[in-house]
Amino acid sequence: MQIKKTKMPGCYEIFPIIFKDQRGLFVKIFNEKFFAENNLCFEYAEDFYTFSVKGVLRGLHFQIPPSDYIKLVSCVSGEIIDVLVDLRIGSPTYGQFELFNLNSEKGNILYIPSGLAHGFYVVSDNAIVTYKVSNLYIPKDDEGILWNSLKIPWPNKKPIISERDKNFLPFSDFKSPFKFLGEKGI
Repeated sequence: MQIKKTKMPGCYEIFPIIFKDQRGLFVKIFNEKFFAENNLCFEYAEDFYTFSVKGVLRGLHFQIPPSDYIKLVSCVSGEIIDVLVDLRIGSPTYGQFELFNLNSEKGNILYIPSGLAHGFYVVSDNAIVTYKVSNLYIPKDDEGILWNSLKIPWPNKKPIISERDKNFLPFSDFKSPFKFLGEKGI
């Protein structure tokens, strides 16, 4: 596995070793030893996936403290444009976003620290996105910001989106509970 820093402190793009032959691919998306050696969270409380069709936009989601979590995201079928927004007050990238192309051929993975909003847009006919999170899902602490309240270059101005996601507060009205504690404390 290889690890690459993103512009957002504490956030990494991970490139697994991919074994490919006439049958297809074998991709290892998690290795406890690799994560420990790179000072990344390697204990997760839940593991789940979404199946979405082309044109679906999910996000921008996060859980607030004390239920916030580290998230590990990969696209195991299809292709998505993954978007992160830094909500950590004091972060050098506060209020900024970053886009990533995740797909099953590359097998790349995002390691997302607490305090970043996460969303994605499906560009393939459909996509399966997997998540590992370091804390349990707590409905009362599950929140988001409005998907189009920043200048994110989404590929579609009228995506397929849930009513819930349409009704989040815009970023400008969101009062962040997240604090940036520096590179080591994230």
